[in-house]
Amino acid sequence: MNKMTSFLPYDVPEQKKIRLIVNTDAKNEADDQFAIVHALLTPRFNIKGIIAAHFGTKRTQTSMMESYEECQHVLSLMGFTEEDVSLYKGADKAMPDEKTPVPSEGAELIIREAMSDDPSPLYVIFLGTITDLACAYLMEPRIADKLTAVWIGGNKYPEGGAEFNLSNDIHAANVVMASPIPLWQVPRTVYTTIRVSLAELALKVRPYGEIGKYLFDQMIECNNFHAGNPRFPKGEMWSLGDSPAVSLLMDHHDYAYEERPAPRFTEDMHYVHVKTDRMIRVYHYCDPRFTLEDMFSKIALFHASRQ
Repeated sequence: MNKMTSFLPYDVPEQKKIRLIVNTDAKNEADDQFAIVHALLTPRFNIKGIIAAHFGTKRTQTSMMESYEECQHVLSLMGFTEEDVSLYKGADKAMPDEKTPVPSEGAELIIREAMSDDPSPLYVIFLGTITDLACAYLMEPRIADKLTAVWIGGNKYPEGGAEFNLSNDIHAANVVMASPIPLWQVPRTVYTTIRVSLAELALKVRPYGEIGKYLFDQMIECNNFHAGNPRFPKGEMWSLGDSPAVSLLMDHHDYAYEERPAPRFTEDMHYVHVKTDRMIRVYHYCDPRFTLEDMFSKIALFHASRQ
């Protein structure tokens, strides 16, 4: 067992473990933090690094650095150092077109891990924009058959439409859709079903150490920040929309997806369904009970081990 998961009364056989890179726009709102913590506490994952992602320029001009600093804060609250978990800076902006990558530490990490001799499967989860994967692929196309990407993004099928993660780099999404990279897409119709109430978080997360208190408090802060929005949030709940990227790698939900021809995205984020042999996995369900209870349990057990 490694330091991050030694608190659990079990381990995962080495042949069942996977390499994982977490790409996160952590300071965008309040759900990335839960997925980061969940991933770090999951023994099936050999965490090869966390990449801080940008989340556009609508609210700030320094979104990637804000995500980077948020990841640092989360790791420090958990007692993890750079020796435990390596943190990298992703692209600080969207791609200007579909041919020009934005180089970054994060893209280099993806390339380095994909091209390594390590025989264990490599997965990269994208909890926001998919910029760093598109850039890595354009910089080194040979990575295409050496990793699997899981992306939280895109709107419902078949029509699509506005969706935040996609909106922050439509060019990058089109690059990945046109590439041969194995891709699991978790669209908004699925990721919004991971609903939690604030009361549930107060009972099952907040009491468990500095990280539990922080996860709850920053959720309340975000909830209050958006209080003037008539549609989002609703006041007493949130969707932990990034968490499926973790639980689907613990269990692939074999009967909860379909293979579809990869679409393109228009400027207004609608799907264009073209005839292509390029297939992607599109999920239509992720088990909320399994996702949330596993996370709650690991946070509680992690805290108990520190007492």
